Amino acid sequence: MLETAGENEPIATAAITSAREVPTMSKSARKRLLKQQLLEARKTERKAAEKERRRKDLERRRREWDDKLTCASEEERVRLVESRKEMRRERMERKTDDRGKRAERLRRSAEIGQKVVIDLEFSGLMSSGEIQSLAHQILYCYAANGKCESPAHLWLTGCKGEIGTQLQRISGYDKWIIEKEEKSYIEQFQDQKEKLVYLTADAENTLEELDDSKIYIIGGLVDRNRWKGITMKKANEQGIQSARLPIGDYVKLASSQVLTVNQVFEILLKFLETRDWKNAFFDVIPRRKRGTVDTECGDTVNVAKIERECNEASEAEITEDRGEEDEFDNVLGTKKQRSELTTDDADLIETADDTNVADDNKT
Repeated sequence: MLETAGENEPIATAAITSAREVPTMSKSARKRLLKQQLLEARKTERKAAEKERRRKDLERRRREWDDKLTCASEEERVRLVESRKEMRRERMERKTDDRGKRAERLRRSAEIGQKVVIDLEFSGLMSSGEIQSLAHQILYCYAANGKCESPAHLWLTGCKGEIGTQLQRISGYDKWIIEKEEKSYIEQFQDQKEKLVYLTADAENTLEELDDSKIYIIGGLVDRNRWKGITMKKANEQGIQSARLPIGDYVKLASSQVLTVNQVFEILLKFLETRDWKNAFFDVIPRRKRGTVDTECGDTVNVAKIERECNEASEAEITEDRGEEDEFDNVLGTKKQRSELTTDDADLIETADDTNVADDNKT
């Protein structure tokens, strides 16, 4: 249902106008385009609202701290300041310890981890904005892998050109414990070609289990459905195996069965942890992307419809349930440009988890 009043009126009007500017499109294609534009506009609004909420929350906590110091005696002020410094020291020690453990897990994954490749040879088919979106998704992949107790052995192949430049802009990227290769995966694994398995929604074979000896490839493409079937075609031309995730066996998606790069990667991580596809899909795929699911009593529930109806209430509950951040946390993040990213500490993993649900660009 379109928003036609209040703050959302310009968004709906702009989206409708844009959709009508393409007369060669079929009616269903125009509806898909309109829906996509509305979702993107609302996503931008939500991000702006969240940024404003964080700014106001930071200002409020600073005022409360200043008032607390003002009302305290000199002796009490010294005690409060020292207590805060000690808390920050302890937090930094925990972060340093967590960072060390994460690095050790990632190094160990190079020896025993499941090999997963992100194929970055599609840069020529994407716009600059889509390439930047792909860089974000790769960041989320790295963050999720570092959080995992049994991380995968993650490879980036074809890592050059504009996507290589975008990745280099990520603060800390040079220190990532990950395999980065300018060569293609075919060149890199030329003596292991029989082990390569391209994951694509167009494959006939369904992936029932993950084989430790196999090397699974995820196409690094944000195509918005312009290049349907391109990864399947590439696998066939190269004579390598292909497979699709068994999504349809467990979840009926509301639209396309194509997921973002980081969603596919996180599904693989979750399956490695649980060996349960259903658990992996429901843990990673956002509820709004699910269409209908069958309940144990045989009823069909329209998850997407329920999600739309409860959207405002859910977001309000999420905001209320969020724990109070330290008053100095995320200060730098609010001042950075949108294109700048950081992998400084464990906060990145939390940020990646939250943003993963919001990023709807398709690979």
